[in-house]
Amino acid sequence: MSQLLSPRIQIAEQGPEFSQIVLGLWRLSAWQMSVPDRVNFLEQALELGITTIDQADIYGDYTSESLLGEAFAFAPELARRFQIVTKCGIQFQSAQRPHQTSHIYDTSAQHITLSVENSLKAMRLDSIDLLLIHRPDPLMDADEMAHAFTRLREGGKVKHFGVSNFTPSQFQLLHSRFPLVTNQVECSLMQTQALEDGSFDLCQQLKMSPMIWSALGGGALFEGKTEQSQRVLTALTKIAAELRTTPATIAIAWLLRLPVKPLILTGSGRVEALREAVGATELVLNRPQWFDLWRASKGYDIP
Repeated sequence: MSQLLSPRIQIAEQGPEFSQIVLGLWRLSAWQMSVPDRVNFLEQALELGITTIDQADIYGDYTSESLLGEAFAFAPELARRFQIVTKCGIQFQSAQRPHQTSHIYDTSAQHITLSVENSLKAMRLDSIDLLLIHRPDPLMDADEMAHAFTRLREGGKVKHFGVSNFTPSQFQLLHSRFPLVTNQVECSLMQTQALEDGSFDLCQQLKMSPMIWSALGGGALFEGKTEQSQRVLTALTKIAAELRTTPATIAIAWLLRLPVKPLILTGSGRVEALREAVGATELVLNRPQWFDLWRASKGYDIP
């Protein structure tokens, strides 16, 4: 029996190669792992072929990057085996950032540059593989941002750049000034907007893989608290039984069936959840299965 491993994907023509399953560390601080536990978790992710980590400066009330940095300091060889994605652009009040007095978006060159310096220090890294702008900023100056990206790349501090939660037009604006390699968007059987607003169409046009967050609807898929989640869970359970796997694996396989070759972020501190995500890369849902799940999500038949 072959070892279960996440495939690797080159996410854009001039972009980096990442593991298709990405280790999302949004909840790292909530998992309350000791440093050795964090190191062990990272090592188990690597054993599954998960070599890419997703972070953000604000995660865990500005602590998640430092928690990862502690693990890298404890086991320095680990940092060399991962590709690191992090985000900036959101500010809010926090004891970790006493100078910040309000909740805003800030995509100024000064803030982007300072955020990168802080992230590098927190994670104890020399460079970041991919920096994403976390949210669209109505005050975004695309030329100013492109200048900041150019300086960071020339300084060897960031290798590639992208965005998160941008609309297609917002993406195209910044991409016209500086080459972006991905857009990280929410998508799941509970939230299909990216399938319908042109986000994935643009990705296909640019031959670029999106990154997908909340692929399991933040767990809402399995809670059955809404009519939608009840319909979806029923359909997932039926197909999972047919294919002898879990509903979570089927939900991720549904996303992986998309022709844009998306990267899927995990959100769990359980190794079994990582294994379920990687298992989805070995499944290909047929069209009837895919559309049965889409109908369950929508609650009506396709025209």
